[in-house]
Amino acid sequence: MSWNPSGPSNNQKSKPKAQYGFFDLLKKPVEIYVFIDPLCPECWSLEPYLKKLTIEYGRFFTIRPILSGQLTTLNKDKFDKPKQLKEIWEKTASRTGMSCDGDLWIDNPISFPWIASLAIKAAELQGKKAGRRFLRKIQEYLFLSKKDISKEEILFECAVDAKLDLDEFKNDLYSNSAKKALQCDLKLTKEMDVEYIPAMVFFNESEEEEGLKLSGLYPYDIYVKVLKQMLQKELAPANKPPIEDFLSHYDFVGTKEVSVVYEWSLEKTEKEMKKLRLKQTVEKVPVKYGSFWKYIKPIERE
Repeated sequence: MSWNPSGPSNNQKSKPKAQYGFFDLLKKPVEIYVFIDPLCPECWSLEPYLKKLTIEYGRFFTIRPILSGQLTTLNKDKFDKPKQLKEIWEKTASRTGMSCDGDLWIDNPISFPWIASLAIKAAELQGKKAGRRFLRKIQEYLFLSKKDISKEEILFECAVDAKLDLDEFKNDLYSNSAKKALQCDLKLTKEMDVEYIPAMVFFNESEEEEGLKLSGLYPYDIYVKVLKQMLQKELAPANKPPIEDFLSHYDFVGTKEVSVVYEWSLEKTEKEMKKLRLKQTVEKVPVKYGSFWKYIKPIERE
């Protein structure tokens, strides 16, 4: 049975309302707008917390990534200062545990940062899940592999890796639909006064009140508190899936992500992953700070 971190499966969603137990859960009462820039290392550092929140409370909310353009448009001057950017990346990696290789700005600097954002909107035209997968791949290519994600050939590699329809993606990349979608995100950023990224804005679908905004990175329990505040009730976290199901679902994760989700120390996480490596369940991928782990599908082990 496959594990679904966001709650009920599609066939459950189509059941009549009489079937819902928890207060109309299948509507997912909360929507979380996550304002990010694909080139922002702090946005990348939010990944472990988003995974944990989705696993434990994903039945209560949907996530909507919004591209803010904060780095690509507001801080253009920084792109002329590679040493400064390298330093910011290295410090963020050391502080958050999510590896990002600042040497990119010396060895392979990003030429046209806005193209990456446009590409994410093009990927989203193939569905929300496709867009999320593509965004994740772009971040992996950028922060871990030092790839220039503004180059078309790299974007096409990401699209294949994210299991998108490549021809469709190529057609959509510079399309009016992608451009309009990006403009909508930038407009939303302005309307919601998002001045610092990452930012998360929580909305309760059933309330008329304004959303609740958190700018920057916070300890995990703060996100849970805000979610409880939005729903005005105590929430019990869902059980965590077995580690192999988690790895199978996400395919490629960092030691830090596993550590946050399972509430293990980094040392314990490394030990647990080492056991799975011996079982040939995962392959270790060394990165500049720490490690990432690639899930090995059972068929490949036969």
